[in-house]
Formats: sequence, structure tokens, C-alpha cells
Amino acid sequence: MKLQHSLFWLAGLLLCTASASQAAPVTVTVTATGSNTFSPAVVNINAGDSVLFRYGAGAPHNVVADDNSFRCAKGCDGDGAGGSGALATGWSFTKTFNTPGTIRYYCEAHGGPNGFLMSGQVIVHAVTPSITLGGYLSGNWFNANQGGHGFQLEFTNRSTGATTADMVAIWFVYTPAGSTANDGTGQNWIFAEGDYDTTKNTVTLPAVLLSGAKFPPNFNAADVHRISADASTTWGTLTFTFTDCNNGSVSWHSTLPGYNNANDTPLALTRLTQIAGTTCPGQ
Repeated sequence: MKLQHSLFWLAGLLLCTASASQAAPVTVTVTATGSNTFSPAVVNINAGDSVLFRYGAGAPHNVVADDNSFRCAKGCDGDGAGGSGALATGWSFTKTFNTPGTIRYYCEAHGGPNGFLMSGQVIVHAVTPSITLGGYLSGNWFNANQGGHGFQLEFTNRSTGATTADMVAIWFVYTPAGSTANDGTGQNWIFAEGDYDTTKNTVTLPAVLLSGAKFPPNFNAADVHRISADASTTWGTLTFTFTDCNNGSVSWHSTLPGYNNANDTPLALTRLTQIAGTTCPGQ
């Protein structure tokens, strides 16, 4: 397989990257026109979207969740704001809601929990992924700005009626230190395998880094061992998320020095090849 050469060749051609699409924040205004209210008192958003709470007029107000998960005004308690979630005027803040459900809130001075007087609701709806995991995502994937390393992904078909199936991912990549010689010592294959949920667009797989054996005919299976920073049997985890049939991202977490990105910055992925005979939904 000439994956490395293909990656270099197509690096300048495939410039699409994955991006998360989020709606603009919904604005809720705290006002005292006629009575102390939140306007609108009920908003509907999708998981991952935000609400901009904005002071409008009247006496000092704040926003307090019924379950005490946040208390906000010029800032939010618990978010490093030093208690600035107290009653105040002239403030605005933006709160992101990632978990589906109904979040009820009120003003500490003019309302109370459970819908009492000055209160409101944020109804957070679960987002149905535009694509779910399946065999049509099998193939080679890479980052268009980093030609020279990439992933080979294989999604098996699920059994009739089952919601899980098996996925294999191989990351053709390099050691943290690299190599100054063309002897292959700077290359790594990181292997990951596990079940995936056929109703979702994301999966986290345990990954291993194998080392110790020699090139055939000197290969001996007994020489193969798993590299890890602790006594575990894994190198770490790889998390793949797909936005459509040709774009996605990967993040990883490893206990081995030099490999960890702690899921801080997912790496955008673009499809490089597709298995013959497979068709993406909607195509």
C-alpha cells in the first residue's frame, strides 16, 4: 500500500476540513417593563447552542438555575468570575448548554425555583447527527494540511437488529522524536479496535502501539509487545467524529509521553479513498 505517497499527492487537492455548525446565541432580555420578567421566558435550542442573557432595565437582577448549576450576572459563580454572579445591572453573559433537557432558572431577587414569579426555561433538544457510523465511512482519511500521515478505517456491518458493530482504525504516523535517518525507526502504527454505536456519529476506541518484532523472515510473534506508560494494556484512546461522508475529526488521549493532546484540539479529517461498492446515505 502506498498510503504515504497518496497522502502527499493529494494534500494540495483536498482542502475541506470538518467544522461544527452552531446557531447564533438566542437572546433573553431581563426587563422591568410593567413587571420583572425574562423575555422570552421560554427558549428552545439544540444541544451545543448558547443563550445570551442581557440586562435590560429596572432593579438589579441575576440568573440562577433551579438546580444551582449556575448563578450569573456580570459573570458566573464557579466559572472563575469570583462571585460576580451576584445581583447587578448593566450586564450580559453567554451560557452554552450541551446536555439535552429542560433547564429552569429565576432571578434571585424577584423570583424563585419551580416557575415561581420571575423565572424562565431553556429547553435543550438533542441533535440528530446528519450521518451515523457505518461501512460507507470505511477507507483512508487524512488531514489536508498534514499530508504524510493518515488513518485507515474499517466499519463492519452490524448483525440484524443490533445497534453495535466493530470498527478498526490504524494510524500510520511517526514517533514523537521522529528520525534523522531513512531507516523507518521514526514510524509508528497505532492500532485501535472496538464496538461502535450505529445510531451515533462518534466513537471512542482503545488503541495500542505494538513494538519489538523484526521484519519477515525474522518475525517472531513472541517479540511483539504493547507500549504503554503504565501497567495498562493500551496506548490510549482515539475518538472519531463525522459530520458527513467526507469530513470528520479525530482527537486522542495517551498516557505515553509525547503523544497526548488531551482532546484539546481535534484534528480535522478528509476522506482520501472510499471502498468500492459502498454508497453514502443520500448519495
